[in-house]
Amino acid sequence: MNVRTTLVRLRRAARDAVRDARTPSGPPLRPTRRAWQFDVLVALVLGTATVYYGVDNTGVVVLREVAPGVEVAVPRPYGPGGMAFMVTLAAVASGALALRRRYPFAVLCVVTAATLATPHSVMRLTFYAFVVAVYSAAVHSPYRTATLAALPVSVALVGTSGNSVTPIVPNEYIALLILVPMAGAAVGLRTWKLRTAEGRTRLSALEREQAEVLRRAVEHERARIARELHDVVTHNVSVMVIQAGAARKIMKTSPEQASEALLAVEAGGRAAMTELRHVMGLLTMDDRADGTDRDAGAELSPQPGLDQLETLVGRVRDTGLRVGLTVTGPPRPLTPGLELAAYRVVQEGLTNAVKHASGATAAVTVEYGPQHLRVEVTDTGGRPGAGTGSGRGLIGLRERLALYDGTLNTGRRLTGGYRVEALIPLETP
Repeated sequence: MNVRTTLVRLRRAARDAVRDARTPSGPPLRPTRRAWQFDVLVALVLGTATVYYGVDNTGVVVLREVAPGVEVAVPRPYGPGGMAFMVTLAAVASGALALRRRYPFAVLCVVTAATLATPHSVMRLTFYAFVVAVYSAAVHSPYRTATLAALPVSVALVGTSGNSVTPIVPNEYIALLILVPMAGAAVGLRTWKLRTAEGRTRLSALEREQAEVLRRAVEHERARIARELHDVVTHNVSVMVIQAGAARKIMKTSPEQASEALLAVEAGGRAAMTELRHVMGLLTMDDRADGTDRDAGAELSPQPGLDQLETLVGRVRDTGLRVGLTVTGPPRPLTPGLELAAYRVVQEGLTNAVKHASGATAAVTVEYGPQHLRVEVTDTGGRPGAGTGSGRGLIGLRERLALYDGTLNTGRRLTGGYRVEALIPLETP
């Protein structure tokens, strides 16, 4: 039973080995036009040299010194038939090298057969073509398993085909054949070291670049979050502070008006909580990616847009600031990000008017043009409120509008007051 199992395993291994040998490890090489020309030139040069060698060494007898004072006669093939055979072998072995990149394994087999068919006396006729074929098969053949199995067999067959009388390689060339591969290996090792050093340098530079990109992304995200929080908190808290102060002042004399002011404070607080929940929900979205909901009742509402300007203006009016809203041009559907940017412009302009121009009159203008959306917030000036601001709100607006190629113009008006104007390009409908 064990013997049968072993035979089955051996048969299966042999079948797998044959299948792997026939399966290419990659696509065949597609030589370029210059590579084809180079290979044809190599085949022509080597073919011409070997044919000349074959013709020159056919039909003669030479004496070779095998020991000091001892010479032996080395016979060569005789007759026209021998010459034709030598020329054919040289032409086949050298001519096959023209296809050494496209069909390297087939070229190795052909050249090996021609080398083995070459008589010992003129083995050099095909030996050099065999060396080129071995190199080409090792470098270019897609049939790695078959090639790795065939290379040692071919080398062993050709290497043992010579004899002491007629060696394949002349003795004066043996040192050259040893030194040339050593030089090639040294050059290859040096090139590999240089490329390794260059690769490490590139890898280090890439790691530094990725770290810098990550740092910039983190800074950009922090700035975006800070911008959102500023827009949400500053407006709502400013309105709530003014309304709470008004309620405190009139609580004893006008309880009903104080109650309305406190209701406005409550409404502003709810609005602030809704927008803050939206911002924080975006930051913790990955925490709910597994399906769990930390706060099932905290549904994320959409970001505010231009359709909510009436609500925004109404909250500001509750603080005592007189605000007018004018919308000109046919409204158009806009992207959520662009609508939010326009909404923040109005929100920031009204917030500044509430904080720094108490008792003034403000006007909000939204103009839908054919190519641009113009949003303007102006006030007539009034009593200073909570002092000067840090200017971060306007800086954040410029950064937000820059994402949509928009511009922000701010400054004092000649007639008094302050103006905030945003111009945002729109896509042509």
